[in-house]
Amino acid sequence: MTDSNLIKPTNEIEALQQGELIVYPTEAVWGIGCDPENEAAVMKLLAAKNRPVEKGLILVAQNLSQCHDYFDFDKVPIEKRPEIFSSWPGPITWLLPAKASAPKWITGGSDMIAIRISAHPTIQRICKTFNRPIVSTSANRTTEPVCNNIGEAMKVFGSDVSIYVNESLGGSDKPSIIKHSLTGEIFRS
Repeated sequence: MTDSNLIKPTNEIEALQQGELIVYPTEAVWGIGCDPENEAAVMKLLAAKNRPVEKGLILVAQNLSQCHDYFDFDKVPIEKRPEIFSSWPGPITWLLPAKASAPKWITGGSDMIAIRISAHPTIQRICKTFNRPIVSTSANRTTEPVCNNIGEAMKVFGSDVSIYVNESLGGSDKPSIIKHSLTGEIFRS
């Protein structure tokens, strides 16, 4: 009997399904991600980045329906919904009220969760094929500069990452804006 975890993944979807890490292009920077439902994979990602779980992580998705298990739509005020939902797909990450069932290893224990519906074709393809969001955080160790290319990411993460998706960045010169859905506060611009 073969243990599927001993078979090296050949693509990013197999890697995600096996609880492995992937590096992939986003709108502006190289991202590192994994399956948000797999706590061991998220802990592996946090260890690779030297990032504390309390900081929380962003989820990127192909469409809004992939995120319904993570945020509480009913807690988003009606007057805020047009601004949020009309900004997607695009480079805006929104802090949304997390469902009680949202994994604490994603929210960092917060009652909010960071979500972006990305227009980037690689993220769209990965999330469509994987059929759910993936974790998205910059490909760098905490406090170190973001990797500028796939080669730098390979040097930083080496075999901690199973698959490096060598496709084009989105062309933006800065990471996504992060906004609070209830207060409108901008955390990163």
